[in-house]
Amino acid sequence: MLWEQKLAQWAVDARACVEVPARLELWNGQAYDFGTFEHPAVTLRVKSASAVPLLLDASLDNLGEAYVRNQIDVEGKLTDIIDFGYTLARVAMDKPGKLQRMARYFNHSKASDRKSIQYHYDVSNDFYALWLDAGMVYSCAYFENGDEDLVTAQIKKIDHILTKIQLQPGHSLLDIGCGWGALILRAAQKFGAHCVGITLSENQFEWATRRASEAGLADRIQIRLQDYREVSGQFDRITSVGMFEHVGKENLPDYFTRVRKLLADDGVIMNCGITSTDPGSGETAYGGGEFIDKYVFPNGELPHLGLALKSMQEGGLEVFDVENLRRHYAKTLRLWSNNYEANSVRLRQLVDEEKFRIWRIYLAGCARAFENDDVAIFQIVGRKAGNRASTLPWSRRYIYTEHPR
Repeated sequence: MLWEQKLAQWAVDARACVEVPARLELWNGQAYDFGTFEHPAVTLRVKSASAVPLLLDASLDNLGEAYVRNQIDVEGKLTDIIDFGYTLARVAMDKPGKLQRMARYFNHSKASDRKSIQYHYDVSNDFYALWLDAGMVYSCAYFENGDEDLVTAQIKKIDHILTKIQLQPGHSLLDIGCGWGALILRAAQKFGAHCVGITLSENQFEWATRRASEAGLADRIQIRLQDYREVSGQFDRITSVGMFEHVGKENLPDYFTRVRKLLADDGVIMNCGITSTDPGSGETAYGGGEFIDKYVFPNGELPHLGLALKSMQEGGLEVFDVENLRRHYAKTLRLWSNNYEANSVRLRQLVDEEKFRIWRIYLAGCARAFENDDVAIFQIVGRKAGNRASTLPWSRRYIYTEHPR
């Protein structure tokens, strides 16, 4: 059959590039070995001929779709499985004429953004609680020494941010995309700030509101189910962690213009977000971005760091500190993925098999992407443009006053 010939040639092409001992097993009993080995580290089982076209054009999107739709099964250590998937995608996508880092743009109305956020974050609080830390912090942790557990590293991340923006008692703080409220809880408890947190997720809104009340901080914390375009007033400090990926690349100048209007004249803004490593702000390589848009983060867009900085300047903000946390996010995602694997039985009881598979390969795949510079993440600190230089700190020493090396 024609598909057998094509699949045989595909196996020959992949065998020359494969990085792990792997075996391909078909539904009819036929098998292809990728190299010489006693036992395969990875076994890819194809359940029916319907999966063959996806294998022959083995982008990360197609491989992920075949797995999510239960057309293929994969056995082996999860890191080896992900490496094998990247190898197959590289074989397919490195061919002449293939577009690897195309830039796509989406409409970002209030209604579409709310729908996208609720699709991702409102799976269920119980679902997230099984693989996040106790504080439900769903963003890059900060491993000051590299040996911290996840709980400690997430607290250090929050303190690192709040120290960077020089948060003081009595300051007003706006957290755009506040998640389950860990940052504003810490800001109120430890730093004595008066906080407003906004989210579009109903689950996060209810959870964060309850946590603030239980902590006795209802007089210092207000949680709102609100779009950033609806916020008014002025704040001494503004934080945005893991949110601007949902804004849209074309909307970034307007987003930062709105942030500037909300910021006090001597205020400080800290924006932390995932960025593309493609200078043209193209999506994740080898079709990974297509899979994430389809199954994980609808309408998400990753700007290159250069575009983010340019947009902040266009929005009237001066950037005075930038820190790359790519290594920290790779480790964060590995720990999340390990937690996910350890709690797989309970997670399967909370979501259907498709949703379980989506998140399983998403977390492990993202860990590899950050490890290999396919994506990056930066904390960017800024203030209103045009302020006097003499009001800036002389060095970065103040950032580490509570986190000595």
